[in-house]
Amino acid sequence: MTITLRVAIIGVLTVALCVGLYLLWLWRPVHQVRLHTDHFFHAIDGRDWENVGDFIGEDYRDQWDHDRARLLERMREGFRWVRGTTITAPDAMVRLETQHAFWTGKINVYSSDDGVMQLLDVRVNRLPTPFELEWRHVSSKPWDWKLVHVGNPAFQIPADLSY
Repeated sequence: MTITLRVAIIGVLTVALCVGLYLLWLWRPVHQVRLHTDHFFHAIDGRDWENVGDFIGEDYRDQWDHDRARLLERMREGFRWVRGTTITAPDAMVRLETQHAFWTGKINVYSSDDGVMQLLDVRVNRLPTPFELEWRHVSSKPWDWKLVHVGNPAFQIPADLSY
């Protein structure tokens, strides 16, 4: 079977159209925020603090008055004591507003250490309200989102907890 120029051009255009449609689907803001949140949680699970830092915007501020540097410091210190973690977030929702997206969902943290797991279950997994992660689109690139705020009114960090 011989391939004519016409068939080759139609084939190339078909592949280009498929790739283009895939990229349009992949780069939708809602999809990007879901992917960024999942990758952010996996980076925390893997203790890849450099990668975790790449997800967090320089203008980060949360309800506990942490900035970017303080958040990274506290996560490093806190997760040092938690072995074999897995962070899941079933049934999360994403709401878009201009250059911001709000990811809202229940976060569950699991550990292979039973003693730590009991504490996590009480302090995080049984919270009555979901967490809200605010992501900001920082450039014209469709995949360039940074975490700028985290909040959950039911999650409290004790004032005497300092590390």
